[in-house]
Amino acid sequence: MNTNSHESIDYAIFPESKQAGYRLVHAQLKALIENETQVIPNLANASALLKLALCDINWVGFYLIKNGELLLGPFQGKPACIHIPIGKGVCGTAVSLGKTMVVPNVHEFEGHIACDSESNSEIVVPISVNGKIVGVLDIDSPVFNRFDDTDKEGLEEAARILAAGCNWQDY
Repeated sequence: MNTNSHESIDYAIFPESKQAGYRLVHAQLKALIENETQVIPNLANASALLKLALCDINWVGFYLIKNGELLLGPFQGKPACIHIPIGKGVCGTAVSLGKTMVVPNVHEFEGHIACDSESNSEIVVPISVNGKIVGVLDIDSPVFNRFDDTDKEGLEEAARILAAGCNWQDY
């Protein structure tokens, strides 16, 4: 990776418009992973970028499918659950259904796995490579109803950027 490629990015300035904010996140994410295909470093930088860019969140990170379950990957926030069975919790349900899960109130989600008692809403976006889910992007918020369709679309695009930009066979 060109170690200077990210130096011109000002991570502290994000537009107030969600759509414009996600366009900037997408551009910055592409710049961060340019010429770097390693999964773990790219997910680490992606979680840091999203933590800086999004307001009212208390955890952002990735779970990767390993040995038939979700295994904790790079993240920003408090310590988290390490193993999540496919089909369990919001993350496991997103994998089993193969779709993004937007949960306005995690306390009303049957089978929710509470890693942080301060989380009240959650969004989980599957990362799919060649039609196979390899992991999920998971974001929690202490605010009820924090995530909307703009977040869903913006984060699904971020997942597509990561899916295309990483060498998942090396993971």
